Amino acid sequence: MDTITCILLFLFTFTFLHKLHSLFFKTTNTNNHKLPPGPVGVPIFGNLLQLGQKPHQTMANLAKIHGPIMSLKLGQITTIVMSSPDTAKGVLQTNDQFMSNRKIPDSMKAANHDQYSIPFMPVSPRWRELRKICNGQLFSNKNLDASKELRAKKVGQLFNEICKYSLKGEAVDVGRLSFKTTINLLSNTIYSQDLIESVSEAGEFKELVANIMKEIGRPNLADCFPVLKIVDPHGIRRRTGTYFWKLLNIFKSLVKERLKQRKESGYCSRKDMLDSLLNNAEDNGQQMYKDMIERLSLDLFVAGTDTITSTVEWAMAELLQNPNIMSKAKVELEEIIGKNNLIEESDIAKLPYLHAIIKETFRLHPAAPLLLPRVTKVDVEMNNYIVPKGAQILVNVWAIGRDPNLWDNPNLFSPERFLGSEIDVKGTNFELIPFGGGRRICPGMSYAIRMLFLILGLFINSFDWKLEDGIELDDMDMDEKFGLTLEKAQPVRVIPIKANNGVRV
Repeated sequence: MDTITCILLFLFTFTFLHKLHSLFFKTTNTNNHKLPPGPVGVPIFGNLLQLGQKPHQTMANLAKIHGPIMSLKLGQITTIVMSSPDTAKGVLQTNDQFMSNRKIPDSMKAANHDQYSIPFMPVSPRWRELRKICNGQLFSNKNLDASKELRAKKVGQLFNEICKYSLKGEAVDVGRLSFKTTINLLSNTIYSQDLIESVSEAGEFKELVANIMKEIGRPNLADCFPVLKIVDPHGIRRRTGTYFWKLLNIFKSLVKERLKQRKESGYCSRKDMLDSLLNNAEDNGQQMYKDMIERLSLDLFVAGTDTITSTVEWAMAELLQNPNIMSKAKVELEEIIGKNNLIEESDIAKLPYLHAIIKETFRLHPAAPLLLPRVTKVDVEMNNYIVPKGAQILVNVWAIGRDPNLWDNPNLFSPERFLGSEIDVKGTNFELIPFGGGRRICPGMSYAIRMLFLILGLFINSFDWKLEDGIELDDMDMDEKFGLTLEKAQPVRVIPIKANNGVRV
């Protein structure tokens, strides 16, 4: 008897005994009749088998039938899906105090990372301390302004690298080069050194990060039937643990080397995040900072690189599909900063059309289509329904971004819809919440926005682009690959064209 058959037999037996127990001891939930509406499921699996390979799209279609607050039964787990700005606001703002903790996927328990991870650990003194570090020592406007020359340098290096491809007439992998720039900028901010040197290394590291995001976002029977966690039926926790440890070992070696350097006479502080955290640990007599720094690095490098990279890649794909929009963006950049010049961060506020392009990319291609799952502490009443204690909460920002009741021609890439609009992405306009909202809003939002402008502005203003030989615009694959991050199924590969291939130094 194979493993899957054994698991199915076990689930059937477990569910049968559970139903028998409920029948004899009358343990039915009195709030079941107040649950939001939802599709009828099948025995044992509930609605699990209906979700398919792209659950964000399936849930959006089901919401058209059952409404913006919808209940699903995913195995044993009651899941409530929010698919409108009002219901999203109910979770992220109105009831944030009751719905701010995470539903922890079994994959995050690999390497015990759920106990250290900012995105997944419960709201607690330790979580607040880590958020304070992110907001005060890494992503504050003061510190971001102080490190803008570093970002300019890394973007200049990206320009030089693309120029080399242009001279040779070779195609650029937009995602891979964006990833290399983003990860080296982050590693310089934290560790004062590049983490990856070559494009091939960037590809290997990007694949490692993408695998983590894919495994965490992958449907897992252990999340739907908690009794199966002991056997890890798909091997997801095991694979994720392997990926986690590969990254953690890199960060461990970097921290170990810095601690060794700090013991040497005449050590000169690097004035980076690592020295700042180690100084803070010494001042407060804390011994656990070494592990905390390594785990915090894991979160930052996974969440802070893949999301930026995927957004740049989607934006470029849409601009290539819409040459008229690309032309308008080029005209704006030429008028404001000059043809072929790189954007400076002081220019960002002067570029309303580029702002609109980025917002439109967030609307159509949110990096995290279902945000991260939450869980309710208590029964909560919403829209005259009960969201029961312990239910998993999903906010389908992908569905909100394509709702025809909110947006004209919702599937059309049209940045003009945001010109003159007061809608922003800071978590208060719930029709556009790519970074989430409430106390769990992404702490790296300001950093991500700056990086998106710098990298995308370079791609638009400094180069023209053509597809590889034999590929037409109509042949470009715009399909999605679902995971915790919504990636393009096929990478964007284009040839850069520049009249003057001078290299910046």
